[in-house]
Amino acid sequence: MILLDITTFLGRLHPMVVHLPIGFLLLAVVFKLLSYAPKFRYLNTAVSITLLFGFIAATAACLSGYLLSLSGEYEYMQLNRHKLTGIAVAVLSGLLFLITTKKLSNRLVIPEKILSVVFVALLFLMTYTGHQGGNLTHGSDYLSMTVLQGGERKKPATVEEATLFEDVVQPMLIQRCGQCHASGKLKGQLSVQSLTTLLKGGKSGAAVVTGNLQKSELYQRITMDHSNEKFMPADGKIPLTKLEVAIIKWWIEKGNATAGVKMASLKNAEEIKPNVAGWLGLENGGVIAENNDREVNPDIPKSVDPNQLDSLRSKGMQVRIMSHNPVMLDLTLPAGATQSLSGMKSHLKALAKNVVWLNLSHNNCTDGSLDFLPLMTNLEKLRLEKNPLTDGIVHQLTGLQHLEALNLNETNITAAGLEKLKSLPALKRIYSWQNVEK
Repeated sequence: MILLDITTFLGRLHPMVVHLPIGFLLLAVVFKLLSYAPKFRYLNTAVSITLLFGFIAATAACLSGYLLSLSGEYEYMQLNRHKLTGIAVAVLSGLLFLITTKKLSNRLVIPEKILSVVFVALLFLMTYTGHQGGNLTHGSDYLSMTVLQGGERKKPATVEEATLFEDVVQPMLIQRCGQCHASGKLKGQLSVQSLTTLLKGGKSGAAVVTGNLQKSELYQRITMDHSNEKFMPADGKIPLTKLEVAIIKWWIEKGNATAGVKMASLKNAEEIKPNVAGWLGLENGGVIAENNDREVNPDIPKSVDPNQLDSLRSKGMQVRIMSHNPVMLDLTLPAGATQSLSGMKSHLKALAKNVVWLNLSHNNCTDGSLDFLPLMTNLEKLRLEKNPLTDGIVHQLTGLQHLEALNLNETNITAAGLEKLKSLPALKRIYSWQNVEK
């Protein structure tokens, strides 16, 4: 069991290790090509040692990638392409290192033009390998001509025009579950990409069984107690809201888990229309058609300025209305949208008391850029993982009396900082994997 844990841990280092050979080998190619210019001739002496570092890093990436592949959570053909091209990068960088060493270069004279072609080939091979790795992580359509040529699905103007699966259930599942259950990466051999794959299911059986909630593994997993190891989504990812769970429940139980059917054509859909409207951000939506045994926070405002919501959406923020009475907001800033955060601050401050869930993960956020957090006094779930945050952020969080779950994975917050956060009265879960150790 210990060996298995060590193997799993080393495999999970692959996403971090894999960036090292990319940097070293790219630098080696740049050095080599620049060295042909008389002004940069001296760079040729650095090519060999840079290739050596690249070869060592590429070998380490291959080993950690192999250990990660043992989890069996990846599509075989894509995994095999990524594996073989990754090995090819390591081998080619090693051969180039040997060829460029002083001892061997004196014995084996290769024309500079041919050597340059090999260096450029290494660059293209490395790019292709990285592309295959991206497909494994994000899905085969993450960077494809289909995505480039296709546009976003047009948002329905009314609830009646909405197609329940295509406009609501499918994008909901891809947003919440697609990172682990899409093409390329299939935890439990389950994909949420289409109705066909949901009906097919994975290792645990059919994810969706028409009209039967008890046999629908998807519904069972998303409604388990959060402490259950089988609860989904796992690893500190934001779970589905009660509104989203209610929509999926109705779709399976009363909507016959069908695709291509508009709300106007569904029988007895009046009870779910407010939920669908709420999820789509349409007017008069968001009333959860479920018994809610949870006491609603009386401090959450019962109204919100719709112009502020529209402004946030126009700037790239994903806005979900969890409830309209009071108005509870779930906000997600897509990864890599850091530049737009500064332009959103005035809107975030205006809506601060309505924000219940907030996801700012992987956006290079710093302690200073999150100065609006203390205003979000009704925040319950907060994701800040993969940001260069330090203990300086702690004082901005200590006033969040309703905060229940906090994800600080892969930040620079120390154990001392985490200890201070334990004083928050409502806090039940803190995720702090791969943080600095101080």
